Amino acid sequence: MAHRMQDRPTPEQLLEAVAAFLREQVVPSTRGPLAFHARVAANALDIARREVALAPAAEARERALLVALLGADAPRDVAQLNRLLCERIDADAMDLRTPGLADALWRIALDKLAVDQPGYDTYQRAIGQSPLDEPAG
Repeated sequence: MAHRMQDRPTPEQLLEAVAAFLREQVVPSTRGPLAFHARVAANALDIARREVALAPAAEARERALLVALLGADAPRDVAQLNRLLCERIDADAMDLRTPGLADALWRIALDKLAVDQPGYDTYQRAIGQSPLDEPAG
């Protein structure tokens, strides 16, 4: 008897399937608060799906950008890097005239929007007008 190996759906596929079910089956067949909450749940699943797909690369890029700005001896944890950046900005040791800071903040913001609000009109215009070489996504 031959056995066939079956691949499981990816986390992204599972999240997408549940979001589609909510949008295509639950929302049309309900009214009022239940339909609203089903749409909210579908949107939350879409954010989670994009987080799974995009966040690892975005976090690695954020870490690399912040280490480049803050120096090789900076911590490697993104939360610590962000705290250090905030401390330096607060102490007036860095500002938007600091080489690379504006571009790094722009890139980090675009990566976050790619997860949270990729359909946002301003985000869509920004990735087309970004001064950076590679748009988020």
